[in-house]
This record gives sequence, C-alpha cells and structure tokens, in this order.
Amino acid sequence: MNADSLDGRLLFAIPKKGRLYEKCLSILAGADIQFRRHARLDVCLVLNHPIALVFLPASDIPSFVGKGNVDLGITGHDVILESQMHEHVTEELRLGFGKCALQVQVPEAGSIKTVEDLVGKRVVTSFEVLSGEYFGKLDDIFQLSGEKRTKIDYVGGSVEAACALGLADGIVDLVESGDTMRAAGLHAIATVLETEAVLIKSRIPKHEAHSSLINLITNRIKGVVAASKYAICQYNVARDRLPSAIAITPGRRAPTISPLEADGWVAVSSMVEKKKVAQIMDDLVATGAEDILIFNLDNCRV
Repeated sequence: MNADSLDGRLLFAIPKKGRLYEKCLSILAGADIQFRRHARLDVCLVLNHPIALVFLPASDIPSFVGKGNVDLGITGHDVILESQMHEHVTEELRLGFGKCALQVQVPEAGSIKTVEDLVGKRVVTSFEVLSGEYFGKLDDIFQLSGEKRTKIDYVGGSVEAACALGLADGIVDLVESGDTMRAAGLHAIATVLETEAVLIKSRIPKHEAHSSLINLITNRIKGVVAASKYAICQYNVARDRLPSAIAITPGRRAPTISPLEADGWVAVSSMVEKKKVAQIMDDLVATGAEDILIFNLDNCRV
C-alpha cells in the first residue's frame, strides 16, 4: 500500500488494541464497513466505501482527528480531555461501550478517608492533565501554594501498585468493574470523570468533500448503537387502557398504534430499552395488555 492508494478516501481512525478495539470491530460490521486487515499493517482499505481505516493507539486519535490528519475517529471521552484536544474535535456520538470512571483511589485500611484528606499529598496517575486540574482546584480551595500543593506523578501502567510500593498516598485511574483496585486493597473516595467511547470528527475538516460520507457513516453507527440498546415491544391492549400502556412504552419518539378487528382493542408497537424489558412486561400485564412480544434489533439499523 502507498500514499496514492489513500487519495480521495476518508480516513477513519480506530483503536489498534485494548478495551475499545473489539467493540469497534463490531460497530464497523454493524455499519456494513467491509475490510480485510493484513497482519502487521495499521492501514487498510474499506472494500465497499471510499474509506481507509487507520489503526492507532487510542491516546493518539484525538490529536490526529483534531489536527485534520484523519477525518473520523473512535476513542474514549477521557482520552480527548487528557490530550487537551476537546476544543479541536466534535463528539458526534456517544457509543455506549467502554464505560468506566476515572476515580481517586486510596488504601482501604489507610488513614485517608476523603479526597480532602488527600489534598497536599502524593498522587500517582497515568492522567496527569485531568488529575492536575482536579487537584489544582482543591489546592486553590485550601489555599495551598508551592511545595504544599498536591504532587501529581506520572506512571504509564500498574498505577494500582503505587500505594503499596510507597510511591503515593493515593492514585487516579480508570475503573471499570473495580476488581483490580479491590485486589490491590484500594477503594474509591471520589470520581473525577465518567467516560465512554465516542465518535469524533475535526472541528475544522480539511476535506469538505467528505462531509456527506461522514454523515452517512455517523448515521449508520447511530443506528447500530440504538439497535444495541433497544428492542421492539409489541402488544394488544383495550383502548380505554391505552393511556396507561403508552406511559409505560412511550418509545424513542412515539409508539405505533393500529386498530384491531376486535372492538375496542388496539395493537401497539414501541421501542423500549433492553435493560428495562422485564419490568416493562410486568407493568404492561398489570394494565391488562395481552400477547406481549419482544423483538431484538441486533441485526438491524434503526
């Protein structure tokens, strides 16, 4: 592959490994973005669209997109803020995966019980910018200056070991399930940021001709995300109980309601959140709804 093969193609940056990589592949498949990635190559051509996929470290993607080197990208919201590129990129869409929290953690058996207790002490993290901003505000509140301000030290990995090794009084790190932190004897005392994967584009795109393709891909991915979150709920209900039923299944915009041959009855079809399906079915039964069916949308684009 050479530079000429990329001419005229929209460049789409994807995390090359880590917690977001497999989910991104699923998103691309759902959006019908077909490609074959050859071993050891970090650029590949999409077969059915004028797009080239560029596989990059997630931490580099905000800079590549913000500077206009690539047109679209998927990375973490936390990575955008840490790289200080939030003023140069637009978050087009929250993707609903890669959810975790950037938390302040301290030894569970230690004397530090609140984040205020940690102010002015040593903090180790891979997120120097976000941690510096967070504790900088607390230092200002406590009117700390010079050597008395909270010390933020960077490490690239195994942040959870810093307290046990005597390198820190507390840490700031991403937490998903919390198992790793608990195993290290740590617990959370504050949350700096809630984060998840996002689709981003440059605020000042270099290739205006790609705008229609960007919209197409964004809308496809939006549909894939919606399909992963929602299911179709269909049921029959007496018309006089319809207002109560609709309150339970209002849909994303509005439910579809059709009259039945049976006098005084209607059929309702509505999108509902998958995580609430069981409770919704129980509530519908309580209103007198019948013939309740749930259809997954995993193979659809909404």
